Amino acid sequence: MTIPDYQTCMLPLLELAADGQLHPIKDATAVLANRFGLTEEEREERLPSGQMTVIRSRVGWAKSYLCKAGLLELPMRGRFRITERGRQVFAERPERINVTYLRRFPEFVEFVESSRKGSGASSPVKSVVGPSDEPETPNERLHSAHRELRDALANDLLAEIKARTPGFFEQLVVDLLVKMGYGGNQLDAGRSVGKSGDGGIDGVIKEDRLGLDAIYIQAKRWDSNTVGRPEIQKFVGALHGQRAKKGVFITTSTFSAEARAYVSTIDAKVVLIDGTELAGLMIDFGVGVSTTEIYEVKQIDQDYFAED
Repeated sequence: MTIPDYQTCMLPLLELAADGQLHPIKDATAVLANRFGLTEEEREERLPSGQMTVIRSRVGWAKSYLCKAGLLELPMRGRFRITERGRQVFAERPERINVTYLRRFPEFVEFVESSRKGSGASSPVKSVVGPSDEPETPNERLHSAHRELRDALANDLLAEIKARTPGFFEQLVVDLLVKMGYGGNQLDAGRSVGKSGDGGIDGVIKEDRLGLDAIYIQAKRWDSNTVGRPEIQKFVGALHGQRAKKGVFITTSTFSAEARAYVSTIDAKVVLIDGTELAGLMIDFGVGVSTTEIYEVKQIDQDYFAED
């Protein structure tokens, strides 16, 4: 079974609390994981941030929304229990509890409205905050929105690169490698590119600031052609001619399966970076992009609230 969404967790969570006892969220997560028959892999699957398991996050959001609707309460840190309203709802034996169901309670409606107002009318995250009928939690919607924005930016970056000259692309590669910690400094790296005179090599860059080793570069600014094995073999041959053991082949296009298989069988260490990975590295290391907005997602500091 796949990991249930947070709304699917609501009714089982209320059912668990129907005994009137205090329940730690950690224990409740384990109980629901057993109930849904999750595998060990599914229990350990984490959010993109890596800070929390998916099932723990979804059970936590289910608990939070049930509390906002007055069906659960938090009488002490890290523990919840059912309220009188929660008992009444459970006695009705609803087939499903979700965000739509919770909107019958005025406290929840007020919470929804305040969440949407608080995000700001022009905020790009307005659609991902607050309760939603979507199966994703706000954290997951935020990650999804971030991924969509990142993918769109990557596509725009590749379009911009392909519209520039080969010389611009070679300089871009240098800028990126320097940002990644290679090349010593920008001046040294810039002078090294394009000086080898070898048709299979576009430049050489220091591996570290001391120049203990060198990395040879090939940069192909192609619109749509796939880089095949012959191009990589040519590059590897040029490496051998320089007695070099390390190379990076960067393209705005893609590599064929044969090209990728070939580099795994040779002695030289050759890294292939296609257009998608190139754009991702540019975003990660801040080359050709600028930050427009930053959103901090915070959580309760349990250590602060801990009492002796």
